[in-house]
Amino acid sequence: MADRFENYGVGTTSPATRQYAITPTDGVDLDPRPRALFVLTDGDLVIRDELDAEITYPVTAGSLLPFRAVGIEATGTTATVAGWD
Repeated sequence: MADRFENYGVGTTSPATRQYAITPTDGVDLDPRPRALFVLTDGDLVIRDELDAEITYPVTAGSLLPFRAVGIEATGTTATVAGWD
């Protein structure tokens, strides 16, 4: 199937083109670092940012978090998320 957009550059407002499972792991940086997070199951999500700050977010399935998380911590995380790139 042809991709009518293959000749367009990918920018910060472009839709994601890759998806991957994220396994929460304490202190480990995500590789690759996602463009956004998609919540698969309800629960708490502990997100670590580039300053190593960790915040717990209550999330619901179907939510899209437009945040470039550095890590998803296992301790305290009960939700399931996928990375979008």
